[in-house]
Amino acid sequence: MSQADITLEVAIGTLKLQNPILLASGTCGYVHEMVGAVEVEQLGGVIPKTVTLHPRKGNPPPRTVETPCGLLNSIGLDNDGIDHFIEHHLPALRGLRTNVIVNVAGKSVAEFAELCRRLDGQTGVAAIELNLSCPNVSGGIDYAIDPACTREVVSACRGSTRLPLIAKLTPNVTDPRPIAVAAVEAGADAISLINTVLGLAVDWRRRKPRLGAGLGGLSGPAIKPIALRCVWQVARAVDCPVIGIGGIRTIDDVMEFLVAGARAVQIGTANFFDPTVGPRLVGQLRGALESIGARTVAEVVGTLRL
Repeated sequence: MSQADITLEVAIGTLKLQNPILLASGTCGYVHEMVGAVEVEQLGGVIPKTVTLHPRKGNPPPRTVETPCGLLNSIGLDNDGIDHFIEHHLPALRGLRTNVIVNVAGKSVAEFAELCRRLDGQTGVAAIELNLSCPNVSGGIDYAIDPACTREVVSACRGSTRLPLIAKLTPNVTDPRPIAVAAVEAGADAISLINTVLGLAVDWRRRKPRLGAGLGGLSGPAIKPIALRCVWQVARAVDCPVIGIGGIRTIDDVMEFLVAGARAVQIGTANFFDPTVGPRLVGQLRGALESIGARTVAEVVGTLRL
């Protein structure tokens, strides 16, 4: 077998990806700013920063703090709202030769449903990722810590769009499995996890938090073991694709998530220090599959043995 015999295509419900490497929301701007510097057409898909129904100013600075093996952020979903996104950003995103998955967040069930309704039928939108789990906004995490709340949001969104729905869940719970099951039962086509882990950085001399909003979300290599655990648990609990997120920066990281049960992965914090990491991992994936005798990505998904 040669690398030419290996196929990288994966399916996330009805969404077809040319490979399982995606760029995570919040780590690549609106994506079109990266064109010319990053070969985004090589990726399986891209996820622009979260869009809300109305414009948001976000949280007060400082908004990011570097930590050992990670990044603590408290952006607060700073964006110009769905109307501005559709009018000013979506036209540029339509020109990208890869899947565009739009990440949305609402203050209420009605806002989530309205966002999905606005995106339904928009050319260039391949799927919607429901940000049920952002820890940096008031109430933003509530939907993903309770199965009933998750079910209500996903059900309302399912009734508002024909697009594939991906429910993005939090690690800040005792057990993510009941929430994932509720999301799938309500109509989610896939589960993505994890979002950031709630944390705090302290300036002990000033006796103040180092982030303007106090708490923030930890991402990067420090959270990879948590993310792998959550992916492994949820992949065994639901009958739908799982997308892994958390500390992915090398081809070994990618393969670990696939073996643990992820059908695709999202590259997040690594984009900040190496924007070319996504296309490079795509280029390395066939070699990794060849090394274990696999002809497809699906052959290795969920093969972890305990």
